Amino acid sequence: ELRQGLTTIVNGNCGLSLAPFGAAHRAELRRYLGAITGDIDPAIPTESMAAYLDALRARPLPLHVGMLVGGGTVRADCCGYAPGDVDDVIITSVVPKVMHSFRASIVKFLNIDPMIVGPGVKTGINIRMDNPQNMGADCIADCAGAYYEYGGPILVADFGTATTFNYVTADASVICGLITTGIRTGAAALWDATAQLPEVEITRPSSILAKSTRPAMQAGLYYNFLGGIERTITQFHREIDEDFRVVATGGLSRVFADDTDMIDIYDPDLIFKGMLHIYERNVRQ
Repeated sequence: ELRQGLTTIVNGNCGLSLAPFGAAHRAELRRYLGAITGDIDPAIPTESMAAYLDALRARPLPLHVGMLVGGGTVRADCCGYAPGDVDDVIITSVVPKVMHSFRASIVKFLNIDPMIVGPGVKTGINIRMDNPQNMGADCIADCAGAYYEYGGPILVADFGTATTFNYVTADASVICGLITTGIRTGAAALWDATAQLPEVEITRPSSILAKSTRPAMQAGLYYNFLGGIERTITQFHREIDEDFRVVATGGLSRVFADDTDMIDIYDPDLIFKGMLHIYERNVRQ
């Protein structure tokens, strides 16, 4: 599917996943994708998702080219791995409907029963909330990553489909949290519910003084969300009687982290650091 101004989609029947792909397959995949999208700048890194997306965001391209590689063993092969290279698996998921099939596929193809973050798994984090069982596994992993990487007290902000703030004390306890709409979710509601407003890229505008519809939407979405972030952090400082740092992760966190002095740390890999910590606390001997 190729549409001006939107993402190029290269779709396979074994599932979708963006870069990474390994060096051994880079030339072959660039030739294949280049036949569809045109020449692909060899300077664009593809070894990691974060580096790949950062490189695309830095380029004023009319088309945002998504290099999509099939899932499962195809993606593993493109990264230079074979199923036997995988020692173990840990999953953090907040989509219960897919967990049965996802877990079964890991057991089938890797012959590994994955560790799933949830009840019975040691996290090193004490959830002192009214309903601790309702806290999302992704938030738990974020908090574990933040605390064991940077220490507490710390406020963990995750900008995903939903935006979450969770406060971790100096003794590794999550004592409060906040959940609100993610910027992409809110933006989609805006153009889905208004027939004449187009989809726009979520990015920092060059100016708030917009003179046409698209820049006006971008400026409105960006500064409205940034203001909400800063007001939320300010309120946490007012109501919590101790100094703390703020770490941001997920989605568009880097865009906002660069435009406010209220975020102390930007860590796009925070959830993975938390998952590693959780795994090491529960590792099978």
